[in-house]
Amino acid sequence: MEKKEKLKDGTEVVIRNLRTNDLDLLMKFYRALSPEDRRYLKFEVLDRNVVAKRLQRIEMGEDFRVAALHHNKIVASGALELSEELWSRHQAEIRVIVAPRFQHKGLGTIMIRELYFIAVQQKLETVTAWMMRPQINAQHIFRKLGFREEHLLPDFVKDIDGAFQDLIVMACPLKDLGRELTHAFGDSDWERCR
Repeated sequence: MEKKEKLKDGTEVVIRNLRTNDLDLLMKFYRALSPEDRRYLKFEVLDRNVVAKRLQRIEMGEDFRVAALHHNKIVASGALELSEELWSRHQAEIRVIVAPRFQHKGLGTIMIRELYFIAVQQKLETVTAWMMRPQINAQHIFRKLGFREEHLLPDFVKDIDGAFQDLIVMACPLKDLGRELTHAFGDSDWERCR
C-alpha cells in the first residue's frame, strides 16, 4: 500500500507500509524527536537493536506498521500489534507517533485510519491503546474516535526518566472505530472495507 494524502494545511505526505529495510529512516525519525516526545514511548526507540527487532515482527506477521513520509523522511509511524495470546487473538494494540511539526493537521487520524483498514483485513474485533496519564492529547484523539477508558492502573509503568506513571488502557470495538472514522475515508477507501 502506498498513497498520497493531503493534511489539513495542504501538506502532502505519502502513506505506506513500513518495511524492514526502513530501519535507517525510522532511526532518523526517532532521533529527531525531543526527549519529551520520547518520554512516554513503550520502547527505547534510540536503541537500533530494539527498533530492528520490532521491524522483524512485520516479517513474522505479528505486527503491521505504516509510515507517513514527507520529502522521503518519516514524519509519523503507526503500529498495529497483534496479540500473541490465544484468548486475545481477536484484538490488537494500536500505537501512533507523529513528529511535532506535523501534529494538529489530521495526520494522526489518517494513520489510525490506515491501521483500522489493516485490522479489518485481519478480522479483528477490538483495538486497544495503552498510554500514560500525561499523554492528554493522545487520550483526547482516541476518545474522539470512540475509544473508552477500560482500565486505570496507578503507578504501573515508568517513563523514560524512571518516574512511575499511571497506565490508561483504552479500547474500541472495530465497528465503532469505523463509524467514527467515516469522515476521514476517501472514496477508494470504502472498497477496502467491503
